[in-house]
Amino acid sequence: MGNGFRINNNIAAMGSLRLLSRSQSDLERSIERLSSGLRINRAKDDTAGLAISQRMRAQIRGLQQANRNSSQSINLIQTAEGGLDEVHNLLTRMRELAVQASSDTVTDSDRSSINLEFTQLRSEIDRISSSTEYNNTNLIDGSFQGNTVSFTNASTSQTLTTDGVQKINLTGASTGTYTLSDASSSDGILTLSDGTTTQSVTYTNAPASGQTIKVNFSDLGVELTLNDAYDDGDLNGETFQVIAGSGGNIQIGADNAADNRMTFSIGDASSSSLSIASASLSNLTNAQSAIDTIDTAINLVNDERGSLGALQNRLEFTISNLDSMTQNLQAAESTIRDTDFAAETTSFTRSQILVQSGTAMLAQANAVSQSVLSLLG
Repeated sequence: MGNGFRINNNIAAMGSLRLLSRSQSDLERSIERLSSGLRINRAKDDTAGLAISQRMRAQIRGLQQANRNSSQSINLIQTAEGGLDEVHNLLTRMRELAVQASSDTVTDSDRSSINLEFTQLRSEIDRISSSTEYNNTNLIDGSFQGNTVSFTNASTSQTLTTDGVQKINLTGASTGTYTLSDASSSDGILTLSDGTTTQSVTYTNAPASGQTIKVNFSDLGVELTLNDAYDDGDLNGETFQVIAGSGGNIQIGADNAADNRMTFSIGDASSSSLSIASASLSNLTNAQSAIDTIDTAINLVNDERGSLGALQNRLEFTISNLDSMTQNLQAAESTIRDTDFAAETTSFTRSQILVQSGTAMLAQANAVSQSVLSLLG
């Protein structure tokens, strides 16, 4: 017969032990997963899943830090705008004094008295400009300014009046020399080159009286604002320099890539930069001239505050996007790595029953060998 009573090897007990060990291992795995809340506790649980989830975790932590960076940058911008707001208030009062001094209802002696306050207000603008800071970094004294423009025949400035160029706005332009081509009269085409990249832009018409047009060289990161002093051909051969500045960089993403960073600039709010350093109310002519000078300064501060406000709004949308990305990536990582408690509880119950029944069957298998003693009776 194929089967008999043998006592050296209890095959039934060995089989029961093998299955019991497997059930015990499954039970221990379920206990570990239910205790930790993780489906993957070590590489052997899911090698590929562990690698994917670890990369996701690094990405999530990076996104969370980028979110904090963006929030802190908003705080920085609000600090700078707070300083500019006070400069704005001071300029408004200075303009009021200039208007007062521009009337013959006051004498030159009165103007001297008015000029004392005017001078003190200007000094306060310089003090605010030099003392407004965030984390020991000055913000509105020019040290946080990005790349600036200098015409070869004008002083370094972001506001230009040469040949009808009212303003040059830099939107990522590299440092270097830029040359304009505007050779053919009335052709409506302007060309700009940095020596490596050349771009031509067509505009409809030269600015009419009291109007401006913007010519955007997007490939070069330069935008020209032309006023009604410009005529076709005026800018042919003109050059300007883009001078390096420190500016600000914000890491708004988790990766080392250009589209994961944001650069911005905060202008200089000192009296010299606002061109009011030499303004005076000492006589009627100077007072009248000061009105226009201060109006220009107010417009500069308005533009700067507008730029900061736009940047703050952009950062708020950035934060919203980072929140959404973090949430979705966290959900994906959770799907890979976290325990499904419903499924794992079912597996735990199954393994628990199999361990109990396996233990009982191992006892029975061991007891079967005892029956051979009846043959010796």
